Amino acid sequence: MRKVLGASTQNIVRIISMDFLWLVILAFVIAAPLSWYFMNNWLQDFVFKITISWWMFAVSIILVLGIALATVSVQAIQAAWTNPIKSLRTE
Repeated sequence: MRKVLGASTQNIVRIISMDFLWLVILAFVIAAPLSWYFMNNWLQDFVFKITISWWMFAVSIILVLGIALATVSVQAIQAAWTNPIKSLRTE
């Protein structure tokens, strides 16, 4: 609908991507403390003990955000390049 009203491809991709990235960040905020707690308890049972550092979570969120941004951006670009007239005719 935004395309019909004159939004640019860049605006459409940015809106769709940011909405999805907020969901990924929310999922990480919920999952990171839980995973740290359970992994820390599990690792204490081993003879050679290691600790889970903060940088492991930082690397994981950067990788997840990069993969999510690449995937969603490709889909958003394809959606932004479609002709809105064809979509409106079929509905």
